[in-house]
Amino acid sequence: MIGAGALGSTFACLLALQGHDLVVTMRGAALPAVLAEGIRLTGGYGDRFARPQAVERLVEPCDLALICTKAQDAAAAIAENSAVLDGTPVIVVQNGLDGVTTAERLLPQSECFGLITIIAAHYEGPGRVRVTTAAPSYLGRGAGPVDAVTRRWQAVLDAALPTLTRDNFVGAQWTKLVVNMLNALPAITGLSVQEVIGRANLRRLMTRSMRETVRVGLANGVRFGTLQGLSHRRLRAFAVAPLWAGQMLPLSMRARMGKVPNQGSTLQSLARGQRTEIDFLNGAVVRAAGEAGMAAPVNALLTELVHEVEQSGRFLTPAEVWARFR
Repeated sequence: MIGAGALGSTFACLLALQGHDLVVTMRGAALPAVLAEGIRLTGGYGDRFARPQAVERLVEPCDLALICTKAQDAAAAIAENSAVLDGTPVIVVQNGLDGVTTAERLLPQSECFGLITIIAAHYEGPGRVRVTTAAPSYLGRGAGPVDAVTRRWQAVLDAALPTLTRDNFVGAQWTKLVVNMLNALPAITGLSVQEVIGRANLRRLMTRSMRETVRVGLANGVRFGTLQGLSHRRLRAFAVAPLWAGQMLPLSMRARMGKVPNQGSTLQSLARGQRTEIDFLNGAVVRAAGEAGMAAPVNALLTELVHEVEQSGRFLTPAEVWARFR
């Protein structure tokens, strides 16, 4: 397990409880904390505890590796462990579009898979994670049908937490990217995802960013994968729907989250004083728009505002955000 943030710790704990001989890489204060006190989960999967082996970097070969860093840290983490990892099957657990291709480039001897997870988890400190939403994860690779090797690793993961396979994994990544448009505005305002969606002006901005993402994907020839009730057909309709009707999409997402405040992974990164992965979320939409010869002004400005908050350390009020978009 490369990386032990919110999702890495969740997967590590649940897999260790299945009896796997698990090694987790981590740095800084997290390493001695987990060595001393293990990993403890609360929330959606119940109260769970495991004490996996924790190291700064891998020194021995393994049967399977999960890359659970933030998107912006993946290349460095994979490269640092590449001498051990190359030739090992790798599953990239990451937001954005680039994780699997990055792993394939750096580990040419490895079979590389992607895992999309809808789990919402709050990192409370080294080895301490509260799961606010327990949900399935989706394993696959490429744009074609699921193969036998993918099914093999799905069975391993599914024994620890619900995991399904997905045909057209690339399309599913794009669908998850639409879902990840939930992240930017909480990071800009400091509000929870539910609070953002509950404010009419912010909800309209979120809807615009989602609609822009779908339009960019379609312009690039993407066939969206089915995920969380979203399908290619539904997203195509959403892309042309009037803004007032499109707002039903974030409202339906809020309803599924429940009442436990969901900060989103980008706001959690800011709270820990870390760089965010906004360039691999909204920024990925901007880059894909350029490849299609079009603009993505909403996602470009959201990316800019998250970086502004990163640099200033000050959240913007909803009125300030709305003024920047008018």
